[in-house]
Amino acid sequence: MNADLVNPDLLSITPHAKRPHTRTHLPPPAPPRSAAQRLLGVVSCALVAGLLAGAPAQAQSIRVKEVAAVQGVRSNQLTGYGLVVGLDGTGDQSTPYTGQSMRNYLEQLGLTLPPGANMQLKNVAAVLVTAQLPAFAQPGQMIDVTVSSMGNAKSLRGGTLITTPLKGANGEIYALAQGNLLVGGAGASAGGSKVQINHLSAGRIPGGAQVERTVETAFALGDTIDLGLNSADFQTASRVTDAINRALGPGVASAVDGRVVRLRAPADPGARVGFLAAVEEVRLEASVPMARVIINSRTGSIVMNQAVTLGPCAVSHGNLSITIDSTPVISQPNPLAAGETVVAEKASIQITQDKGALIALPAAPQLSEVVRVLNALGATPQDLLAILQAIKASGAMNAELEVI
Repeated sequence: MNADLVNPDLLSITPHAKRPHTRTHLPPPAPPRSAAQRLLGVVSCALVAGLLAGAPAQAQSIRVKEVAAVQGVRSNQLTGYGLVVGLDGTGDQSTPYTGQSMRNYLEQLGLTLPPGANMQLKNVAAVLVTAQLPAFAQPGQMIDVTVSSMGNAKSLRGGTLITTPLKGANGEIYALAQGNLLVGGAGASAGGSKVQINHLSAGRIPGGAQVERTVETAFALGDTIDLGLNSADFQTASRVTDAINRALGPGVASAVDGRVVRLRAPADPGARVGFLAAVEEVRLEASVPMARVIINSRTGSIVMNQAVTLGPCAVSHGNLSITIDSTPVISQPNPLAAGETVVAEKASIQITQDKGALIALPAAPQLSEVVRVLNALGATPQDLLAILQAIKASGAMNAELEVI
């Protein structure tokens, strides 16, 4: 479909060999560990593996395409409002805009409903359709779409999305979506009981939208192309510049700042594509990232990179536990008294605080040592959240602490 032929008024829902057997002598079983110790062991293994993979002693070689991307070459978000039909009685119930949208759609097809007609739209659901328009997308190309219910529909399973225009941020139509939904869930209900697996109010249509209009980019314009680094780092920008100049010739790349590297590119579009393909495959030595500790306060997860070091310090941490017991007490009046039996509760609250020993932590110049020292505390992950924040506040940790 030609973009110039798209009439928005007609789409206004608006809406291996065997090895010899050998006998081995197994060591005696280790004593069981607590849940906190098991979790700390998992965290330690993960962090030590990260150290072995990215230690500064073993320089890691990466490509330019893994640390930078061409500026201006990106995807664009599309969205649209549409209707899903063919549901098995699981559509919207008493949702006014669903009825209004269906009435408008029927009028576009030449069907006029009498005034006051009450449509029972149990098989129809109002949805929002979203998609990502990739860079350099051309008319006729198919892209995937996501369909999400915006009303009180119980399920979109088995539904079909009718033609829905997808618009960009500028209000222009860039794609048309239509097709059968794939919902990765199942559910059933009867007699007040309900069983549901996964999510039923959202689904996808692979290749469900056809691109109708291209997005102009500045890729083929000008004499230069800017590479944007994934993270602002002057060392990475300098290494990218030096690696490109060594591979493609001096003066090809120059660092503008800690985020942008500017390239002198050929004017011919075909030569420019080959030039960028060569630039993306240029290899350079990965720089050591800034020392950083990431703490997830909701899940208790702690992740740190290989640049984290720990100075000498002393830590004391005690556990505080609160126990609340509730016992029912029945108060019954005398036989001749005009009273009523009353059930009350007697609450008992106990607060116990374990003694916290003062532990001296030596200096830890490597990540594996940091993990070993922290595990020596025997603290749970939730306790480590508070301990790490206190160590950072004392100045004994040379890392940036980020809580997410």
